[in-house]
Amino acid sequence: MKEQFTTTVSVSGKGDSETKAFADALNQVQGSVMKSSPHILLRIEPQDVKVVDARVTARKEAFLFFFLRRERRTFSVALEVTVNVTAINLDKVDFVTQ
Repeated sequence: MKEQFTTTVSVSGKGDSETKAFADALNQVQGSVMKSSPHILLRIEPQDVKVVDARVTARKEAFLFFFLRRERRTFSVALEVTVNVTAINLDKVDFVTQ
């Protein structure tokens, strides 16, 4: 009934700092695993994180083209996360009809 398996999911995230970009990407791991598995998930444990792509995009902006110049940065990461999943297989559960 209870099964354990290992899977790898690809996620990506964006943010205005490195930590926010990683947090955004890691928050998407649970949703990706749930989409790929028809089982009821009990536990998702990350085993390995591999950075596929990490980018910084810088953009200069100014108020009325001259005043208050600043540079805005946007960070984006793409990750491959290997997770151990503990799940309940519903095919092995016997339901009794009444």
